[in-house]
Amino acid sequence: MTTVIDLIEAGEKQLADAGVAFGHGTTNAFDEAAWLVLWRLGLPLDALDEAAERPVSPADAARVADLMAARIATRKPAAYLTKEAWLQGVPFYVDERAIVPRSFIAELLADGGIDPWLSESTRQVLDLCTGNGSLAVLAAMAYPDISIDAADLSTDALEVAAINITRHGLDDRVRLATSDGLAALPGPYDLILCNPPYVNAQSMSALPAEYRAEPELALAGGSDGMDFIRRLLADAPTRMSEQAVLVLEIGNERVHFETAFPKLEVVWLTTSAGDDQVLLVTRDSLLS
Repeated sequence: MTTVIDLIEAGEKQLADAGVAFGHGTTNAFDEAAWLVLWRLGLPLDALDEAAERPVSPADAARVADLMAARIATRKPAAYLTKEAWLQGVPFYVDERAIVPRSFIAELLADGGIDPWLSESTRQVLDLCTGNGSLAVLAAMAYPDISIDAADLSTDALEVAAINITRHGLDDRVRLATSDGLAALPGPYDLILCNPPYVNAQSMSALPAEYRAEPELALAGGSDGMDFIRRLLADAPTRMSEQAVLVLEIGNERVHFETAFPKLEVVWLTTSAGDDQVLLVTRDSLLS
């Protein structure tokens, strides 16, 4: 008799032997196998302990095997196969039109890490480079009294964002906008959230297939990763209210960021990835 945990352990070995890359919701072969097995069997993703010894029919085991084979053969992130990703316990639809959501800004929205820089006057929020809309949705959940613009250059990504905004009942609070950077966004905003394309050219060339399956527009940041960010920081003050702040994710590009903006005063915010992935900068600092 084959059980759920048997399929997961077999899948873990398959994924590890095949050398697939992780980072789109899981960080290791066991967690990825558990996600795929539980999803294929229609079981809650947080119910492994309860489901582990459950018997699996040969037909269902075959369906799991097909999904595992597709993960290995296509090298697509699991989220593109399941059409779902989770961020801070919230489910989001995702497909190849948008990057798989994994921003550390989500943690800061959930745990109040940005709150000390906000006030009663924080009313207008922008999620720039919104992708599938996940940060806009999480911001709306965290701050019930705010209105949000969710903007992206990619109309394909905005179609995915629209699905998630409707899914979470936020059509009356989140407005979608097509914009190249801040070009079509007059503001003023009290808070700007941005997880932009920031991967430098050398890193782009070395990305595993799973990352290359995502829209390049959402990843590539030019030779030093700072192309989009240079324009953003130059334009942002004119779109920010007097006490506004910008929260910016830059991944592993802190060295390039500090080289590009050596005199800019920023605050590095702590996330599960450390103290150098996400920064906060005030309008005053951008102006000075």
